[in-house]
Amino acid sequence: MIETIAVFAITAYRWLIIIYIFMSWIPNARESSFGQFLASICEPFLSQFRKIIPPLGMIDLSPIVAIFALIFAERGIHYLFLYL
Repeated sequence: MIETIAVFAITAYRWLIIIYIFMSWIPNARESSFGQFLASICEPFLSQFRKIIPPLGMIDLSPIVAIFALIFAERGIHYLFLYL
């Protein structure tokens, strides 16, 4: 039960980050109320990766690394509950 809730929360957060990334391609989408809501949720997590990985010109690779970190956390939860 706890595993299912944790995996669902990580998966939902991963999708929110993906939506936030795609919103950067649409003009003024991040300035909308939904965009500001996503920014308040996603930016604290993404900023931790931006401290480590600087942008390469116009390309920001930190969201990709953040998504991989969430995937690894999800798999870690699976293995943790597999052996409990």
